[in-house]
Amino acid sequence: MLSVVIVGGLHADARKATVERLLADVPGSVVLHHDLATAADGTVVRTIRDAGGILSAGETPLVNDCACCALREDLVPELRRLDAAGTLRLAVVELWDSVEPKAMAEVVAAGGLTVTGVITAVDPALVLPYLGNGDDLADRGLAAAATDQRTVADTFARQLEYAPVLAVLDSPEADEEDRELLAQLHPTAHQVAIGTGRPTTTDHATRLTDPSVPDHATRLTDPTNSDHPTRLTDPSVPDHPTRLTDPTRLTDPAIPDHPARPTDPAHTDHATRPTDSTPTDHPVRPTDASGTLYPVRPTDTSGTLYPVRPTDTSGTLYPVRPSPRSALARAALAGFDVESAAAAQHPACARLPAEADAHGVSTLVWHRCRPFHPERLYEALEDITCAAARSRGRFWLADKPDVLLHWDAAGGALCVESVGPWLASLPDAAWDMVPPVRRAAAALDWHPEHGDCCQHLVFTSPGLDRDGLERLLESCLLTDAEYAAGRDAWKRLPPAFDTLLEV
Repeated sequence: MLSVVIVGGLHADARKATVERLLADVPGSVVLHHDLATAADGTVVRTIRDAGGILSAGETPLVNDCACCALREDLVPELRRLDAAGTLRLAVVELWDSVEPKAMAEVVAAGGLTVTGVITAVDPALVLPYLGNGDDLADRGLAAAATDQRTVADTFARQLEYAPVLAVLDSPEADEEDRELLAQLHPTAHQVAIGTGRPTTTDHATRLTDPSVPDHATRLTDPTNSDHPTRLTDPSVPDHPTRLTDPTRLTDPAIPDHPARPTDPAHTDHATRPTDSTPTDHPVRPTDASGTLYPVRPTDTSGTLYPVRPTDTSGTLYPVRPSPRSALARAALAGFDVESAAAAQHPACARLPAEADAHGVSTLVWHRCRPFHPERLYEALEDITCAAARSRGRFWLADKPDVLLHWDAAGGALCVESVGPWLASLPDAAWDMVPPVRRAAAALDWHPEHGDCCQHLVFTSPGLDRDGLERLLESCLLTDAEYAAGRDAWKRLPPAFDTLLEV
């Protein structure tokens, strides 16, 4: 069965270096890419290529005026077609800049295909500038739909935190602080070094420089220039650069009269050479008097054996597994659980970073079992949001004591949303319908009086003022007198968050 690995990330040079490494490390692999930069013209351009160049290209129309929807509609059928060919081992789905891997992994898995890995490619020198960039994707030509209201910062944060594997570019511009920030943002990620990479264009027209971080380059590839790997007009790119060689033709073309020379050690392409000390991957099968291998698999009408493993252009069978020396290949084929990955991002049971402080970067984990006063928290939102490069978690408002609220901040912008009730607010009979991972997460935060209702927020940033941030957060909690008044009194507090929650 065809394995599928998803490679994404806003850092275009790192992403492309990762894809090229996978093509080189995993024989029998191809890259499927949908270029959403053409969405303004009403289409999405699809290309499929291998290490030799473009194999096919086509267009698919927008769906509901949404490029990302068109990608979803087209992706699974194309992957199924590649799988049905039976000649490939790995399909690398290279996501366009702002496409997030979570949605695509779920689409591929729902289509009956096997996702074996999700990788986000990262340049550590660009982590802080991108986290600090509150620009709308639409302003940078990176929106996936006309209604796309995401920012550079929150999109990058989700790309980074969802993937269990980070392909890290060996950037000479990155320092210890940059690498520590990356490690604290996603401490459970498996990091794989991918070398220095190679710039894909000399014209990076869109430079998202954060003026507060002058020492960091912030280059987002302009999707309208030639940075994209879909060079459909290059006459030097053949339509089909890789073709499967008929595996019954083991004849050296330089020696046409002797198709089987098992004793010639220089004849390296023959499958049955007991005297050749160089191991090959060809199967050993009996031959007839002329040296022709007897077929042990069905043949087509011309007598050509159907392949059971992909071959390169010389007809050599690819090995069953990639080289064990390739850490990136192992990560791409290690396996991936879509449901577990989704649970790890859900606010109720997210795997949040732990306390850390190194190389000038700190992570503060703030956990309390008392609700926020809605007005005081609302008034402090700007200061709290801007205190860290990244903050996330779940929180509890006194005027909505039964509602679990999600906190998600990056680039100086905060998103809050309701994600349903706290488990403590559910009747016992409803617990059987709650996923075990949610119940386990609730048990870790369980309070004898309030159950899983709590504040669990995590703040990560260079130069984090931990003491000042803790004092600010504490000042937003209910006072002893307000807390003692009880839930009925809490619900009568001014509903300051109704506008943000669109209540």
